[in-house]
Amino acid sequence: MEEEELEFVDELEAVLHLSPEVQQAIEQVFPSQDPLDRADFNAVEYINSLFPTEQSLANIDDVVNKIRLKIRRLDDNIRTVVRGQTNVGQDGRQALEEAQKAIRQLFGKIKDIKDKAEKSEQMVKEITRDIKQLDHAKRHLTTSITSLNHLHMLVGGVDSLEAMTRRRQYGEVANLLQGVVNVLEHFQKYMGIPQIRQLSERVKAAQTELGQQILADFEEAFPSQGSKRPGGPSNVLRDACLVANVLDPRIKQEIIKKFIKQHLSEYLVLFQENQDVAWLDKIDRRYAWIKRQLVDYEEKYGHMFPSEWFMTERIAVEFCHITRTELAKIMRTRAKEIEVKLLLFAIQRTTNFEGLLAKRFSGSTLGDSPGKKPELPPASTNPFLDDENGNEEPAEKEEDIDKPRKPKAQDNPFHGIISKCFEPHLYVYIESQDKNLGELIDRFVADFKAQGPPKSNTEDGGAVLPSCADLFVYYKKCMVQCSQLSTGEPMIALSTIFQKYLREYAWKILSGNLPKTTSNSGGLTISSLLKEKEGSEVAKFTHDELCLICSILSTAEYCLATTQQLEEKLKEKVDKVLMERINLTGEMDTFSTVISNSIQLLVQDLDAACDPALTAMSKMPWQSVEHVGDQSPYVTSIIMHIKQNVPIIRDNLASTRKYFTQFCIKFANSFIPKFINHLFRCKPISMVGAEQLLLDTHSLKTVLLDLPSIGSQVVRKAPASYTKIVVKGMTRAEMILKVVMAPHEPPVIFVDNYIKLLADGNPETFQKILDMKGLKRSEQSSMLDLFRQRLPTPPSGGDGMPSLSFSTPTPEQESSRIRKLEKLIKKRL
Repeated sequence: MEEEELEFVDELEAVLHLSPEVQQAIEQVFPSQDPLDRADFNAVEYINSLFPTEQSLANIDDVVNKIRLKIRRLDDNIRTVVRGQTNVGQDGRQALEEAQKAIRQLFGKIKDIKDKAEKSEQMVKEITRDIKQLDHAKRHLTTSITSLNHLHMLVGGVDSLEAMTRRRQYGEVANLLQGVVNVLEHFQKYMGIPQIRQLSERVKAAQTELGQQILADFEEAFPSQGSKRPGGPSNVLRDACLVANVLDPRIKQEIIKKFIKQHLSEYLVLFQENQDVAWLDKIDRRYAWIKRQLVDYEEKYGHMFPSEWFMTERIAVEFCHITRTELAKIMRTRAKEIEVKLLLFAIQRTTNFEGLLAKRFSGSTLGDSPGKKPELPPASTNPFLDDENGNEEPAEKEEDIDKPRKPKAQDNPFHGIISKCFEPHLYVYIESQDKNLGELIDRFVADFKAQGPPKSNTEDGGAVLPSCADLFVYYKKCMVQCSQLSTGEPMIALSTIFQKYLREYAWKILSGNLPKTTSNSGGLTISSLLKEKEGSEVAKFTHDELCLICSILSTAEYCLATTQQLEEKLKEKVDKVLMERINLTGEMDTFSTVISNSIQLLVQDLDAACDPALTAMSKMPWQSVEHVGDQSPYVTSIIMHIKQNVPIIRDNLASTRKYFTQFCIKFANSFIPKFINHLFRCKPISMVGAEQLLLDTHSLKTVLLDLPSIGSQVVRKAPASYTKIVVKGMTRAEMILKVVMAPHEPPVIFVDNYIKLLADGNPETFQKILDMKGLKRSEQSSMLDLFRQRLPTPPSGGDGMPSLSFSTPTPEQESSRIRKLEKLIKKRL
């Protein structure tokens, strides 16, 4: 029996093996937490969970009874479901038959409704057939009546138009012609009808006749070769202008062209090229003449032409084009007679006149005028344009007369309409500025030699050379003046001139006047060292020479900043397409070079002043020093030179603090390595001598840390970059002396102490330390071998050179060690 049950279970499991999708759907419809409902049910695990221990087997009967009860319930549920599904198939078939029957009934009803709708539509069409015919008849009748009315109007209008044209009744023709043209547009689709085409040809013939007749009337009223103008306009011509508005636009343009030509014919005669008044010195007479002519036109002919023709503006524009052509022609012929003063006078008067036109007219006719519309300059973004135009003092006295009150270039449509003709001759102006700037630089050189360097002002910092401000004021005046003349190639030429004389100013005025160095450090003698020890002065720059160097440095710094602003202003004023050609980077680099050379001179001077003291230090017999005293004389000498030079330099560079900081940094970078090199020359050194040197080094370190504010009433904290350099360099010098003070026995401890304090893997430095200690060559050889053995192994990928990265003591630690050393020295004393 048990075997049959097991076979049944296996068959049931094979049949009830469900796919994962089906199992997931069952779990969603019938969620259950019962382990028996899980797809991965494991009987062994389930039994173990029911009987985890042997003691729990005591309840096995209760568990079996519960499971049997559960099985009976499942059997009852399955039996009920199976019985419930017995009649489902029969009920489904019955429901399907009922649904099909309902669909057939619905289909029949829809067909009946469709048949009735078609019958209704046919009935409506029969009813409305007659109504549609009546609507079409009404529409055609209305169109016919309208067309007949238009035709009647067109025939009558054409007849009246021809009659009025013969009688020159232009007032009535102006209104009638427009109406006839409008009516004729309605017959464009009927042009295939001969009668309509004939009427259209009659209208065109009437328009042609009107145009020829009006031109003839104007020719009669304003003859091209007439000896005398009529006294005033007639009403006939005024009405003729109204007719011309309706006719072909070429008729209107012909009337305007002939009238303006006749009106300006006198101008061409009066200002011929061979007349004296045609030259630039009498250019005012041209503009005075056109002003009178415009006033005369307004009085006599202002009401004859329609206002939308802008005749006054057209006359002025044509005058400008003629004047531009005539001036260009005469200037080409007499180019050798053009002087800068005369050219500027003519340009000034011309720009005044263009500004006057901008105030009086809108410039609406410039696009369709016979001449070419002038190119407008780009909009300027210079915020100081108004101040420059209003406050700039003119270079010539004539410019004070009738000063231009023109609007900004971007708001003036007439800008350049005449003055463009002067642009090809602006080379005269550029050459003049080249000559003037050359003379200005020569005058600056002569004034500097005659007056000497400027006096320093310690309150405001170093004095900037006055010639520098004069140069840039002149540059500004030239730039503003040239931008009013042209914003094209002349501005590029002017910027080239600016570059030339900026370089000359940098070399002739600034670099050319820097004091020459007279260092004698290479030829020191015992006598000079003795003199130094006695307190004699070393050959160095005087107080005035130091002030001059600082003044030149401040001037170069001012020139550098102002040149950058000059480049920006030039780019604002020049045409956008030429902006890339404005580049003053080379000149700014030149001033930067002057600044660097000035700082280097100051550093070299102070450095050279300290050289004799350092040489004296290296010549002292440090092996025979018996006791430690105050700081040595050479330290006093170095401090004296620092206190002499630094306050002068600081006060004269107060306005350019960053360059004083650069001076301090460069001096520290130059002095400290030199001091360490001289330390290595002090050999041999006894223990007491090393202690004295260590005390001197600490004194120098203190002075160097206070160097930026030495001798100043206001104590400022030194810049962090400078302090870092001093601490790092002088700490190395102190470490060298500490290594020298350390005993060399046992050698291993000495070598390790050296590596720890100096973190220098160079055998040459270690050799110098041994020389300072006075060791023999045999001892040095063994020490060097031990040193090479004790060096740490360099990291992989290095260059093979010994390199150490030991952390150096902090400044606070070193200060504490120095204080301990000072106390030790005082106890010994």
